[in-house]
Amino acid sequence: MDITAVLSASLLLLALGALFSALIGFLSTKFTVERDSRLDEIESLLSGANCGTCGYAGCQAFAEAVYQGKAKVTDCPSTSPNNKRRINEIMGINESVGEKTYAIVHCNGGNACRDKYDYQGYGDCRTAEMLAGGRKKCYTGCIGLATCVDKCPYFAIEVGENGYAEVKRPSCTSCGLCISNCPKSIIGRIRASARVYCACSNHNKGKEVRDVCPKGCIACGVCAKVCPEGAITMVDNLPLFDYDKCTACMLCVEKCPTKVIKEIKD
Repeated sequence: MDITAVLSASLLLLALGALFSALIGFLSTKFTVERDSRLDEIESLLSGANCGTCGYAGCQAFAEAVYQGKAKVTDCPSTSPNNKRRINEIMGINESVGEKTYAIVHCNGGNACRDKYDYQGYGDCRTAEMLAGGRKKCYTGCIGLATCVDKCPYFAIEVGENGYAEVKRPSCTSCGLCISNCPKSIIGRIRASARVYCACSNHNKGKEVRDVCPKGCIACGVCAKVCPEGAITMVDNLPLFDYDKCTACMLCVEKCPTKVIKEIKD
């Protein structure tokens, strides 16, 4: 073996390596695109839920969309209003971000709601829904098999002994995953300042509701009649609340014969 040739080849490779390293370093410095610090600030202010309800593949992608003007911060349901306002300030936008909301389950039946059959299948609401719309006779009755619980990244919802799902408000970020995954579509959002809500989603008339669930709204309209502020209107056999008018007097809660109108307690 020619040692001189080996050494020469090694030195040549070292020289080429050093040259290419220097060239790469020069080019990376020359053509580096500076990252705007505002982008990192926006991402840090988002909830971090990565829930995808904004329509983007996580908070990083959403932050980039907001930064590029392709999305509005109000498209994110789980970021707090204060942080949304701060993001708008960073972007120089003067728009209202609305009030904080929570998820709410519009069902009061659970174990009290009558069953069509005894379900023995896989323990998931969406799977049970495929079999004749679930085991509950009420077509909007909470199935109670905890699909919403499994989907919540914040452990903010649970199915208690009563058999229907309930939201733990202090933990809820209003990300919307429970809403989009409920096969009965009985989970919605409610503004944080609201003090009452209707825990029923059945639009049938009183007798039909009574036949399937003793805790459903019977569309009697008493709540609307006793409300001194005119904050309740009966729409399609269910009470609709105007929270701008509601003073939380609790007369509707007190007079509701089936106790389907509930006071919201933090």
